[in-house]
Amino acid sequence: MNIASSSRPQPGPSLVHRLSRAVAWNAVAPPLVFAGMLLVVGVLNANYLGPIGISIATASAAPIMLVALGQAMVLNIGSIDLSNAAISLFGTILLAMALPSMGLGAIVGVLLLLTLIGAVNGAILAYTQVPSFALTLGTLGILQTAALVTSGSETIYVSENRELVTVLYNTRLASIPLTFWIGVLVAIAYWAVLRFTVAGQNMTAVGKNERGALLSAVPVRRVKILAFAISGFTGGLAGLAIVAQAGSASASGLGSALLLPGIAAALVGGTSISGGVTNPINVIFGALTVAFVPIAIQAIGFGAQAQSLVYGVFIIVVVALTTTRARGLVIK
Repeated sequence: MNIASSSRPQPGPSLVHRLSRAVAWNAVAPPLVFAGMLLVVGVLNANYLGPIGISIATASAAPIMLVALGQAMVLNIGSIDLSNAAISLFGTILLAMALPSMGLGAIVGVLLLLTLIGAVNGAILAYTQVPSFALTLGTLGILQTAALVTSGSETIYVSENRELVTVLYNTRLASIPLTFWIGVLVAIAYWAVLRFTVAGQNMTAVGKNERGALLSAVPVRRVKILAFAISGFTGGLAGLAIVAQAGSASASGLGSALLLPGIAAALVGGTSISGGVTNPINVIFGALTVAFVPIAIQAIGFGAQAQSLVYGVFIIVVVALTTTRARGLVIK
């Protein structure tokens, strides 16, 4: 044995390897992807990045962001909520119908009801072990039908007390509607919950290893109910943003196609579909990126039909890059 060679110090990991371990892809990718999107749009047509363009993009991003934030909280526990966009749509119908007679009470009541619907989803998941994909797909169909029946398949215009919600859209800070800033505040609040509270840490623990969390006395059922309740509540806020912008509600109008953009925004925002990894603040960048997709498509010269294609590509690529491929991993 060559003693000299065996005692020779081994080279340490390269700088690139050390940086890759220190900075997770999930943490840096969302702002980089958004910056890339802005660069593309700015090069092709800088007019889209003016005050009017920014106002339009952020107004579109607000409900997407709120749906995505609720989705991210559920994905973080290793589940998925295919019904949260439908919860939002159902909420817009209820809010538009109740606002003229109930005023602020309508907003509070609708938010409480949608939170309860989310919690029921979580309770069914927790106590029956029905896969979240199948459960929320069923809830999606129920709520879409409820929206159609409740609205009579017609557009419901808010007549009285309309200003209680439209003020959230008409009020601008730095050319950005207040509905978007509400989403930012919600993202910061959810980030703080995940980082600094026991409940938030339990959510991440369940997403990383549900069996291990159960053995560590984490109240897994309670965590699932809480995560889905948060998704329902945030879906309600998305519905509020929609009514604030449109001044009306319809089962086939604004907000009826939030599911795919919401999932795409959560994933582009660095949330892992296998659970245990999310940063609500990065979901803001994910929502902005998704909201800028139609603008980028117009700047490039493609038709509106390409939007769903781009959302689909986002989901496939980001899931491929963020999914943990550990042996024995189960995506629920």
